[in-house]
Amino acid sequence: MILSEISSPLGRLGGAFGIYIHIPFCKQACHYCDFHFSTSLNKKDALVNALAKELVLRKDEFKNKTVETIYFGGGTPSLLTIDELRFLIDTVYKNYKVAENPEITLEANPDDLIQSQMSPRAQSRGLTRNSIFENYLEIGINRLSIGIQSFFEADLKLMNRAHNADEAKKCLQEATKHFDNISIDLIYGIPGLTNENWIKNIETVLGFNIPHISSYALTVEPKTALDAFIKKGLIKNVDDDLAQQQFHILIEVLEASGFVHYELSNFGKPDYFSKNNSAYWQGKSYLGIGPSAHSFNGNERGWNVRNNSKYIKSLEQDILPIETETLSKTDKFNEYVMTGLRTVWGVSLEKVEQDFGKPFLEHLLKTSEKFVNLELLSISKLSEQSHESVLTTTKKGKFLADGIASDLFMI
Repeated sequence: MILSEISSPLGRLGGAFGIYIHIPFCKQACHYCDFHFSTSLNKKDALVNALAKELVLRKDEFKNKTVETIYFGGGTPSLLTIDELRFLIDTVYKNYKVAENPEITLEANPDDLIQSQMSPRAQSRGLTRNSIFENYLEIGINRLSIGIQSFFEADLKLMNRAHNADEAKKCLQEATKHFDNISIDLIYGIPGLTNENWIKNIETVLGFNIPHISSYALTVEPKTALDAFIKKGLIKNVDDDLAQQQFHILIEVLEASGFVHYELSNFGKPDYFSKNNSAYWQGKSYLGIGPSAHSFNGNERGWNVRNNSKYIKSLEQDILPIETETLSKTDKFNEYVMTGLRTVWGVSLEKVEQDFGKPFLEHLLKTSEKFVNLELLSISKLSEQSHESVLTTTKKGKFLADGIASDLFMI
């Protein structure tokens, strides 16, 4: 593979940034999740108003840059009404310079998306047509990220997902009639998930011609329900060896189907890479709106309070509930190595020397040598015509990318 042929979806536009809007509500708690959310919707109206207030108060932070992506993440953003989503998108347009055709992504759960016929519930969500998808398109949302996770009931029940397997398939049947740019989430390494069923999960997605897949190993986070169930012996622990097998199965099947494994957990057909997420991995600036959301401007990282009530109260007083830290050169180097090794573009040795200095380059070459010898990392030219060299993970080393990166950090 010639890396220069796999262009970044953001190109070389240094004047662009993305906006991430965190919607901290869910119908129920997935057993594996440790993200910030609430299962009570009592404060939803106040929270939406607070999100809009934060957007207004922070409009000058990137005043010389253009918004290229808007990403509604969570939580479950599909719990918002059409009017609430329209209100937030309009707030962005009124206060920021927005690109002509920005990527606007909505994370959604299948059970929210199959309400395609006008019903009392659909009407209460502000739908003006027979299809929720048409309403999303009407307000500017042009990309869906759907949390399928699995097409098997046993897996969905183990994870305590709000939808069932039938709803997952019905959702994709409807979504693909209206949206071309769709990403779906799949989880591997689930206790009880065989390699055979994992292949069936992947093939089911391919049958719907979905152009982007984000796939993650099931991780046991501390203080989650999954962690408690495993400790009590109610659920088997995650088998790392099986998860690694399923990771390589995923790569093999998807690459044979024309997908590019452009980031450790992400696979896309050409022209369907996530612009929003690619910005994170390539060190672009982004503005995080909402409780627990993170921001980055190239030199500083900020994060909002992880509490809905405190977030709302602070914004009602026109106070930004954010903490910030200034990143050192070492911090920036370590982050570049971490994100670079996760992507197909790798870590540019020339960039390391130019941005951080020769001592950092020498450190990187020295610490990476053993991994190159183990064929977990490789150093190659960006292209036949280029003199630029990049450090990337090999197919053998991809699953271990994060662990390898930590060994390359400058302490």
